[in-house]
Amino acid sequence: MDFIIAFKVIIMGIVEGLTEFLPISSTGHLILAGSLLNFTGEKVKVFEIVIQAGAILAVCWEYRLKISSVLVNLFSEINHVKTQARRFVLNLLIAFFPAAILGVLFNKSIKAVLFAPLPVALAFIIGGLIILWVERRHKTQPVTVRIETVETMTILDAFKVGCVQAFALIPGTSRSGATIIGGMLFGLSRKAATEFSFFLAIPTLLAATVYSLYKDWNLLSVTDLPLFGLGTLAAFISAFFCVRWLLRYISSHDFTVFAWYRIAFGLIVILSAANNWVVWAD
Repeated sequence: MDFIIAFKVIIMGIVEGLTEFLPISSTGHLILAGSLLNFTGEKVKVFEIVIQAGAILAVCWEYRLKISSVLVNLFSEINHVKTQARRFVLNLLIAFFPAAILGVLFNKSIKAVLFAPLPVALAFIIGGLIILWVERRHKTQPVTVRIETVETMTILDAFKVGCVQAFALIPGTSRSGATIIGGMLFGLSRKAATEFSFFLAIPTLLAATVYSLYKDWNLLSVTDLPLFGLGTLAAFISAFFCVRWLLRYISSHDFTVFAWYRIAFGLIVILSAANNWVVWAD
C-alpha cells in the first residue's frame, strides 16, 4: 500500500466522519479536501460515497439499543408497541424516498455540473445564510415545538423532512443541515430534529453507497479494497466521536457558529480561487 495514498485516504475518511452529521456538508468538504490533496477522479467520487458506510456504522453503534428495540418491537404482540415501531420505520422510509428518487433521476447531471469547488463554495455561503435566518427567527419569532421526540413524529412530518433532505443533493448544502434546520422549521425540537437526521442517514447513506458500487463497479478492483476499508474505518472513528459531541453540544447551543463557519469557508475558497492562491482541481 502506497504510504502517500494511504495518508490521503485516512484524511478523507476523517473529513467524512467529522462533517457527515454537522450542518456543514460532508460532500462539500470531501470535494475541497480532494482538490487540496490532488485526490480526484471518477474512482475517488465512488470512494467518497462508499466511506459513508463508516459514518452509518457509527450512528448504528451509538443508537444500537434504539435500533434493536425497534426491530424487536416490529414483531411484538403488544399492539401499541408494535404500532409505534412500525410508524418509526415507515417515517424513515417516507423521508428517504424524495432524495432517493431525485438522486437517481439527476445524479449524473449533478455530478457533472456541481461537483466542483466554486459551486460548493456558493452552496456553503447560501446554506450559512439560511441557518442564520432560521436561528434568528427562532429567537425573535419562536416556533411552537410540536414534536419533542422522534417517536411522536407523524407521516407528514417525516415527508416534509424528506423533502428538505432532497436539497442536499446539491453538494455543499449539507444533508444533516437541511434535515435538522428543516425539521426545526416544521416544529420539531432541536434534539428530535437532530436525532431524526441521524436515523435518516442510515437508509440514505446506505442506499447511496450500494447504488454507487452497483453503478460504478467497473471502476474498481480488488486492490482498492484495503484503501476503501482504511477510509471507512477512519470515517467510523471520527463520526463516532462527532455524533457524541454533537448530542452534547445541541443541549445548550444553537447552530449559529456553523453558519459563520460555512460563510467564512466559502468566501476563502472563492477568494483563493480568484487570486490563484490555491489551484482548485475540478
